[in-house]
Amino acid sequence: MNQATIVDSHCHLDFPDFDAERPAVIQRALDAGVERMVTICTRLRLEPQVRAIAEQFDPVYYAAGTHPMSAAEEPLTTVDELVTLSKHPKFVGIGETGLDYHYTSDSAEIQKQSLRIHIAAARDTGLPLIIHARAADDDMARILRDEYANGAYNCVMHCFSSSAELAKAALDLGFYLSMSGIAAFPKSKDLRNIFAQAPIDRILVETDSPYLAPPPHRGQRNEPAYTAHTAKVGAETFGLDYDEFAALTTANFDRLFWKAKA
Repeated sequence: MNQATIVDSHCHLDFPDFDAERPAVIQRALDAGVERMVTICTRLRLEPQVRAIAEQFDPVYYAAGTHPMSAAEEPLTTVDELVTLSKHPKFVGIGETGLDYHYTSDSAEIQKQSLRIHIAAARDTGLPLIIHARAADDDMARILRDEYANGAYNCVMHCFSSSAELAKAALDLGFYLSMSGIAAFPKSKDLRNIFAQAPIDRILVETDSPYLAPPPHRGQRNEPAYTAHTAKVGAETFGLDYDEFAALTTANFDRLFWKAKA
């Protein structure tokens, strides 16, 4: 597809959507120039099977946490539990965690509690925090700032599709914004403008597969190979050629996800 290599910084390879053909999905990613993938565990009781995928496939790394939409249904994790998990050589990030008030605003308080635990683990381990934020911009910005004042940590706003204000709050703390297939949708011009205002050295790319497939696969199951389509739109957004954008975002990934560095 393209010569330059890129990284899918966020996917869900453990989801049943991939059960029938996981090796083929990973091979297609490699064929498309996606040299590494981070598969994300969203419920800690499933961590062993997510870890097994990372152990089985050389290009795959993993992260684990409690997704905010699951925070009320899952046992509250502890900093110690996350720190213990992080000792695995292919465990490269804390999360995904965050706040989601779109469908699950009734669990806002437990989401905030869970988020602060994950932040503390990111601070303790030096691993990046992986944030999911939806319909919770004000609380999200406030907690990120308050916790940073308690001690530095690093972070990526995964699948960023929130406001310019939350983007600025994250960037001001030195955090990263990740472009998903949403940024490649034709109607996402305002979102692309937010990305275009950000420093290029704070941008990652991802699929969030099996969700949010970019054009020309929109409406189908997403997979890591399609990171290349989002990266193409990302290059256009920043006025760069594909190879340059690929090299820069890969360097950003290596800086943030230092345990997964090639």
